[in-house]
Amino acid sequence: MPVLEAVVVTVFWSVVTILFYLLSKRIYRRFPTPVTSPLLLAPVLLILLALLLKQNYAGYIHATHWLVLLLGPATVAFALPIFEQWKTIRRYWPVLLFGVIVGSSMAILSAWGLATLLGLNGSLRLSLLPRSLSTPFAMNVSQNIGGVPDLTAVFVVITGVSGAIIGDFLIRFLPLRSAMARGALFGMGAHGAGVAKATEIGLEESSVAGLVMVLVGVVNVLTAPLLHILLNS
Repeated sequence: MPVLEAVVVTVFWSVVTILFYLLSKRIYRRFPTPVTSPLLLAPVLLILLALLLKQNYAGYIHATHWLVLLLGPATVAFALPIFEQWKTIRRYWPVLLFGVIVGSSMAILSAWGLATLLGLNGSLRLSLLPRSLSTPFAMNVSQNIGGVPDLTAVFVVITGVSGAIIGDFLIRFLPLRSAMARGALFGMGAHGAGVAKATEIGLEESSVAGLVMVLVGVVNVLTAPLLHILLNS
C-alpha cells in the first residue's frame, strides 16, 4: 500500500472511530438503554460501515492500532482511583480482597465452563477467560496466557453490556442495602459498563464499582503468569 494511501486510510478510520464513539455517548445520554451503550453501539456502527465499504478487520485494526496502544497509558491511569479510594481500601480491605478473589475465581471458572459447553478449545478458550476484566487488563491477561487479545476485547464488550443489564435487574430483587454491595456487584460483574450503570444509581456506588473494577484488573494481571502455568501444566 502506498504511503499516502496508508495515511489516508489511517486518518479515515481513526476519525470515524472517534466520531462514532462520541456520537454513541450523546445518544446514550439522551436514550440511556443497554442497546445504546457506547460499548455496543459504536462497534455496531463501525461494523456496518466496514461492510458497506467492503473492508476487512485486518485493514481496520492496522489503521487504528495507535488507539489500541493507548490502552497502555489507560492501564497506568487506573492507579488514580486506587489512590483516591485509599481510605476505603484500608477500611474494607478484607472484604474487598475476599470479594475480588472469589469474584475473579467464579468469573474464570464460569468462562471455562461456558467454553467447554460451547466446545471452544485452544486460543478461543483462553481468549474467553479474562472476559470479566476491563479491556486494558483483559487484553494484557489474554496475551500472557496465550489468548487472542482482539478477540478478548469482543468478549469483554459482550460481558460488560449483558452484565449491566443483568445487574440492573438483580439490584431490584436482591437485598443489597449498602452502596458498597451495589457498587461491587457492577464493578465485578460488568467492569466499565457496570461503572457507567452504577453512576446512574449513585456517586458512592460509582466509586466502589470503579475501585472494584481496578482491583480485579490488577489482581488478575499479577496472577496471569500463575494462571498460564496452571493451564499448561
